[in-house]
Amino acid sequence: MTPASQNSHQGIILFAHGSRDPLWKLPIEAVARRITERQAGAQVACAYLELTTPDLPSVTAQMVNQGASHIRIVPMFLGVGRHAREDLPELLTQLRSTHPGVVFELQPAVGEDPRLIDQIAQIAIDT
Repeated sequence: MTPASQNSHQGIILFAHGSRDPLWKLPIEAVARRITERQAGAQVACAYLELTTPDLPSVTAQMVNQGASHIRIVPMFLGVGRHAREDLPELLTQLRSTHPGVVFELQPAVGEDPRLIDQIAQIAIDT
């Protein structure tokens, strides 16, 4: 299988909280665009817990309908609060039940990644 065909069967969902402010989601969408720039043919989408659409079940169903058999969920949370610890695992259990043929991979919250912590520290130093 070529890398492009592998990408067509794998989806990446950037999962964030959501906000009533429509501008709030722009950075999340920018990350999604950057992924598609770096990985041609990647199936990438944003999903939100509340206050913003689309939600995680809807995005997952769309990816599965487009042929995704492996979906990586990336929690776009700097801190690991109740949403990341409780709400997301519950949603993931429901997704696994609804889509039993799909492999779901839950990444740690981005705020737990030392690379992001280093980048944020560098931004604070440089500005």
